[in-house]
Amino acid sequence: MLGLPSIPAFCLRPRDLRRGAVLTLAFLTAVGAGAYTGCWDREEGAAAAAALTGAPAAEAPREAGTADRDAVARAAAEAVAEGKSGKKAAQEVVSRSGDRWGTVYDQGEYAAFAEGLDGHWTGVGVWAQRARDGMIEVDTVQPGSPAARAGLLAGDRLLSVDGQAVTGLAVADVVALLRGEAGTPVVLNLSRNGVDLTETVRREQLRTEPVTVRRRPDGVTVIKVASFTRGSGERVRAAVRAAPPGAGVMLDLRGNPGGLVAEAVTAASAFLDGGLVATYDVRGEQRVLHAAPGGDTTRPLVALVDGGTMSAAELVTGALQDRGRAVAVGSRTFGKGSVQMPTELPDGSVAELTVGTYRTPAGRSLDGGGITPDVTAGDRVEERAVTVLGGLGVGP
Repeated sequence: MLGLPSIPAFCLRPRDLRRGAVLTLAFLTAVGAGAYTGCWDREEGAAAAAALTGAPAAEAPREAGTADRDAVARAAAEAVAEGKSGKKAAQEVVSRSGDRWGTVYDQGEYAAFAEGLDGHWTGVGVWAQRARDGMIEVDTVQPGSPAARAGLLAGDRLLSVDGQAVTGLAVADVVALLRGEAGTPVVLNLSRNGVDLTETVRREQLRTEPVTVRRRPDGVTVIKVASFTRGSGERVRAAVRAAPPGAGVMLDLRGNPGGLVAEAVTAASAFLDGGLVATYDVRGEQRVLHAAPGGDTTRPLVALVDGGTMSAAELVTGALQDRGRAVAVGSRTFGKGSVQMPTELPDGSVAELTVGTYRTPAGRSLDGGGITPDVTAGDRVEERAVTVLGGLGVGP
């Protein structure tokens, strides 16, 4: 459709809320942007993609705060014809539209986006954010990565990449500088506690494990889903099947910033026997997402959530909560419930624009409000969840 590899067709994507303040990890230096989105897979979302890519004769009126894709494409085309940046012109139109979730990627950024949805990428293994003063700061270092072996630490400030200053750049642009072919070196100039450091690291093919499972001493199975990348939904289903009969489960979605919608639906299906997961609209046309039949509907279940639970992870939480299948424990979730679709622009860049919203089975819109947990817990969330599971019949 768009001439880019594995391009997602339909997205529920978090991004920087304040542009210039601290990013909400929409682009991460290690992952690019892929794992931190909520998108339809190109194949799994074929029906949605067909609805989105076939331009209807008459579209429903745009909602306030959404960008006109024709205007965005026209601005990009005019800029290219004048020898200017199509991406920059398109982004200006999106910014003026008030579409708080809309953004524009160049081809390299979007290729990284698609690659990240597979849970792998080429990089050095750091997550970065832009601080209030415009400096790029290391947020997290992936264990075992080139950055970790070089001694990079969370809190380090990145000053330049291969001699190019990065202060004031968008995190997406820093991501592009850090990416490259596996095995190639990249020189990082850093500041740590006021002392400048220089480290040369080699890029590697890296992966994240989206689903991890552990058994607590009390017998409760904890299924941690870091993001809904490809294959994560089936891993959740496998973990549920492998849990001891009758044992309680904690589905830990804290800090999960979303992922592929189809994977989220598969994960929800692990605990449901068919039925509604969510509804969504695309330019006013209502559509539905259903769980697959055959899930475990009797095992006691708690969903752990917090302010970092976003997008597709909120879709799962809302479905399990509304269907009476899980008790949500933790703190209010992020509140990202709008839907984006990608459109290729004349210069090959991609504009991802808001086209609608999704709702939980009970009809709740989560956009802006998030999910209020059934049981509020700050610290010691797991301990509180164990208490809840006790009330559901788990334990002595």
